[in-house]
Amino acid sequence: MARTWRHPVVRFVLRRTAGTVVLLLGLSFIVFALLYLAPGDLTKNLLGNRRVSPEAIATVREQYHLDDPFLLQYGRWLLAALHGDLGVSIRSGAGVWSMLVDRGGLTMALTMIAFVLAVGIGVPLGVLAARRRNTAVDRGVVGVALVGVSAPSFAVGLLLLYAFAVMLGWFPIYGVGDGLLDRLWHLALPSVALAIGLGALVIKMTRTAVLAELEQDYVTFARARGLSGRAVSHLYLTNAAIPIVTSAGLMLAFLFGGTILVEVTFALPGIGSLLSESITFKDVPVVQAVTLLVALVIAGTSLLVDLAYLVLDPRVRRTGVGA
Repeated sequence: MARTWRHPVVRFVLRRTAGTVVLLLGLSFIVFALLYLAPGDLTKNLLGNRRVSPEAIATVREQYHLDDPFLLQYGRWLLAALHGDLGVSIRSGAGVWSMLVDRGGLTMALTMIAFVLAVGIGVPLGVLAARRRNTAVDRGVVGVALVGVSAPSFAVGLLLLYAFAVMLGWFPIYGVGDGLLDRLWHLALPSVALAIGLGALVIKMTRTAVLAELEQDYVTFARARGLSGRAVSHLYLTNAAIPIVTSAGLMLAFLFGGTILVEVTFALPGIGSLLSESITFKDVPVVQAVTLLVALVIAGTSLLVDLAYLVLDPRVRRTGVGA
C-alpha cells in the first residue's frame, strides 16, 4: 500500500487534484469579491425602480444578508456550496443548480459539435500541409488557418447568420429546435462559428508537430531501410499525436468557456447566455456558480489531458511525472 502511494503517477494525480481544489477556492473568492465590489445596488435590482418604503428595503437586505461583512457572506456561500447548495437566483428565484442542469446540455452539445468539426477538419489539413511543405498547398492551408485564427467567433457568426440564414434561408435564425435532428440543424451555424477559430489553431498545431517529427533521424533511417510509405507515416504520426491530443484537449476545455458570445449572437439559452444575463443583473449566485463550473471543466480536462499524455508516451511513465 505504501509503495502505491509513492508511485509517480499516483502522486501526480493527488498533487494535481489538490492544486485544482486550491485553484477553485481562490477563483471563487476572487469572483465573489469582484461582484461584491461591482457598482450598482443589488437591492434596486430586486425591487425595481418603483418607490418602496425603508422597511421593505431593510427586509430585502436582511433576507439576502446584504449587510453582513464580506467574509461572512463568502463563508456562508462557500459552506453551502460544499454541501451541494449553490443558492437561488436573485433574478428568477429558481435554484441555481437546476438552471445549470437545464442550460448545460445545450452548451455541452454546441461545444462537442464544434470540437469534432475542428479536429476532424484541422488534423487532416495540418498533416497535408506538413507533407506538402513549401508548396502551394502548404501556403494555401496556412493562409486559411491565419484567417481563421484572426476572425472573432461572434463576427463569423454574424456573417454566417446573414449569408445562410437571412439571405439564403437554409438555416434557422435562432432557437434550439425540437427533437435531435432539428436541434442539430439549429446548432449547425453556431458550431461552425466556434469551430473555425479552433480548427485554424488545430491546423497550425498539427502542421508544427508533424514537421518536427519529419525532421527526426528515425524517419530518415526508416526510409533508408526501405519501409513503405504507410509504415513510415504510421511512425511519425503516432509520435506527432502526443502534442496534438494534449493540446486539443486543452482547447476543448477553453472552448466550453468561450461560447458566451456565440450563444448571445444566436440567441441560444445555454450557459454562456446565462452568464451574460446574470452579470448584467448582478445575480451573484448564478455568476459564481457558472464561473466555478467553467473553471472546474477546464481544470478537470487539464488533468485528463495530462493522464492521456502518460498513456500515449511510455517514456514519461518510465522516468516519472514532473510538476
